[in-house]
Amino acid sequence: MKKSLRYTLPAILLLALGILLGWNLQQAVSDTDTLASLRKLEEAFLTITQRYVDPVEPEPLAEEAIRSMLQELDPHSVYITAEEMKELRESYQGSFGGIGIWFEVVDDTARVVATISGGPSEAVGLQPGDRIIKIEDSSAVGLSSTEIQKRLKGPEGTKVRVTIRRLGVREPLEFTITRDRIPLYTVDAAYMLDERTGYIRISRFAMTTYDEFLEHLDRLKRQGMERLVLDLRGNPGGIMEAAVELVDELLPEGYTIVYTRGRVAQAEMTRRSTSGGRFETQPVIVLVDRNSASASEIVAGALQDNDRALIVGLRTFGKGLVQNQFPLSDGSVIQLTVARYYTPSGRLIQTPYHGGDLEDYYREKFADYETAVFHPEDYINEIPDSLKFKTVHGRTVFGGGGILPDVIVPPDTNSILLEVSRRNLPSTFVRTWFNQHEQAIRAQWNNRKDAFLASFEVDDTLWQAFLDYAREQGLFAADSAATPRFTVAQAEAHRHELSTLLQAYLAWQLFGREASIPLFNEIDPVLHEALKHWDRAEALAAYFAPKAGDTVRKGR
Repeated sequence: MKKSLRYTLPAILLLALGILLGWNLQQAVSDTDTLASLRKLEEAFLTITQRYVDPVEPEPLAEEAIRSMLQELDPHSVYITAEEMKELRESYQGSFGGIGIWFEVVDDTARVVATISGGPSEAVGLQPGDRIIKIEDSSAVGLSSTEIQKRLKGPEGTKVRVTIRRLGVREPLEFTITRDRIPLYTVDAAYMLDERTGYIRISRFAMTTYDEFLEHLDRLKRQGMERLVLDLRGNPGGIMEAAVELVDELLPEGYTIVYTRGRVAQAEMTRRSTSGGRFETQPVIVLVDRNSASASEIVAGALQDNDRALIVGLRTFGKGLVQNQFPLSDGSVIQLTVARYYTPSGRLIQTPYHGGDLEDYYREKFADYETAVFHPEDYINEIPDSLKFKTVHGRTVFGGGGILPDVIVPPDTNSILLEVSRRNLPSTFVRTWFNQHEQAIRAQWNNRKDAFLASFEVDDTLWQAFLDYAREQGLFAADSAATPRFTVAQAEAHRHELSTLLQAYLAWQLFGREASIPLFNEIDPVLHEALKHWDRAEALAAYFAPKAGDTVRKGR
C-alpha cells in the first residue's frame, strides 16, 4: 500500500505548488517541461479530489504529498507545519513564553524537577518536588507531558493558575503565575575537571549558544583553565552561524572554517576565522559521537582539518546539507536543501544518500557505523584514495560522511553499565525511590548541592533496593545459561560506577540536570580516555603558539 501510495501522492503537491499560487507560478516558470509537469499534477489532483470513491480532505493529502516528494530528494529536506514552525522558532531563539520550570510526569502527575533561576515560578515560590494537579480549573492528572506543556505555555504577560500538592502540606496550594520569556540554555554544563582543565558541554546550537559559550569560557579562564574539553556528544546541530562563531574563538585569523557549494551562486560561501579569539593557542579536545550532527560536525571538522584540536569518540552522524526555508501561504514551510557543507580540507560531511527509502539510508549508516567503531583499521583500509584528505599540517583525515575521530573509543557492549543504561534502570529506580522518600531526602539535602555532590553515599539499604529492582526487571540470570547475561556478582564488581549513576540521578531530582553531569562524567569511559591524550592535543596547539617575532598567527 505504502509503495504504491508513494508514487501517487506526490501528484497532490500541486495544492502547494499550483493551486495555491495559481497563475503566478506559471508565469514564474519558464521551463516548458516543468510547466507541463505542473499541469499534469493539477490534472491528477483534480481527478483524485473529484472522482475518488470517498470524499477526500485535500489538506492532509497535500501535506503527505509534499513530504513524499521531499523524501525522494534527501533525508533532510522536510515539510514543517505552521504549528511545528512556531515551536521551532521558539527553540532556536533561545526562549519561550512559559512559567519557568522543568518537570516530568511520574505516576500520571507532573512533578517539578527544577525551577529556572530568575523565572516566574521561582518568583512565586514554586519548588522542586511540587506536584501539579490542576491547571486553571481542569485536572492535570493523567495528562501527557506534551499536553501539560501546551497548557502552561502562552503569550508573555498572560497569567495561568496552577494548583499543586507539596510534601508536608495538608491542603493543595494555588499559584497565579505570570508567563514570561524563559531562557533555554544550550550549554548543559561548564566546570573545572581539575585545576587546569575546563569542560563545556553544548546540547545544540541556537541563537544564544555563542554568548553562552563566551560567558562560560571567560569564567573558566578566571578559574585557571589552561586547556578545554568541548563535549558535543548528542548535539544534533542547529544554527550554523553559532558553530562558526564558536570555532572563530578557537582559531587565529585567516583559517577556513567551512564552505558550501550549491546549484546557484547565492548558495555558495566560505567562512574564515577572524582575529581576537579568546582561546586561540591552548590545547583543546572535542568529544563527539554518532549523534553529533550538522553544526557539531562543522566544529569538529574545522578544528580537525586545521590541526587545532584532537577529536575523540565515535564517528559523527554525517549531516552536511544546507537547508533554506521557503514559506508557504498557510505559514508552513518547505525546508529544502540548497547546498552542501565541506570541511576546510574539502571533505563532504554528508553521508551518501541514494534517495527514496529512509529505512535503507539509516540501515546502511548503522552498518557503516558498526565497522568504523568496532573494526576501525578495516574501515580505514577500505576507504578509497579519493576520500583521503590532508589537514593543514599534513595529517590524513577521511571523508565518506561524518567526522572520523583521531581517537576512536568503542563502547563496551558487554558492560553491565551499558545494559542498565540501555534499560533505563537507574533512572526509573531513582524516580520511584525518590517519590517514596522525598520528604526525608529533601530535609537532609535541600540547598546543599555541593555537599551532596561531594559526600552523598549509596548505603547498603539503597544499594540492596536497587539490586532487588534490577532483579525484578530481569537483569540478572538465574544461572549462567539463562538469557540475561549479568549476575549480582558483576553488579557488585561495578558497585562504585552503579552507585555513582544512582547518585547522579538523585542529584538531577534534587537540583536539576546540570548538577548531575559532573557525576556522570566521573564514570564516563570516553572522557577518561580523552584525558589520556593531552600530549597529542598539546602537540596540535603548539602549531598555534606565538613564534619569536610574531605579532599575529595567521592561517593559510
